[in-house]
Amino acid sequence: MSSPEIVLGTGQMKVKGCSSSYKDCKVWPGESRAWDWSETGTDHQSGVHPADLEEVLQKGVETLVIGRGMSEALQVPSSTVDFVRQRGVELRVLQTEKAVTEYNNLVGQGAKVGGVFHSTC
Repeated sequence: MSSPEIVLGTGQMKVKGCSSSYKDCKVWPGESRAWDWSETGTDHQSGVHPADLEEVLQKGVETLVIGRGMSEALQVPSSTVDFVRQRGVELRVLQTEKAVTEYNNLVGQGAKVGGVFHSTC
């Protein structure tokens, strides 16, 4: 099963094959869903928690892309980076426009890729 492509709009993302639009989303091969920060207490300052990524990593992705927002306001602590790398998963942390482009390039190459993306800030 392949990872779905993402189309980035102003303050929202559309995942191909899904009827919903997302402000923040999680994607992995064959699926996507809203990324609800309240599930793990995520905010811009404390940043992306390992718990935010667990669901995507459990899908067996080989590469994980994190979109930090348009102004890169969302932090990614070193503990989160270590969490991903300890699982043998390649990690790419980028500004969201660049992250979506990178993610879609990997999808086009047939990579088993997942991601979490913040569309604003």
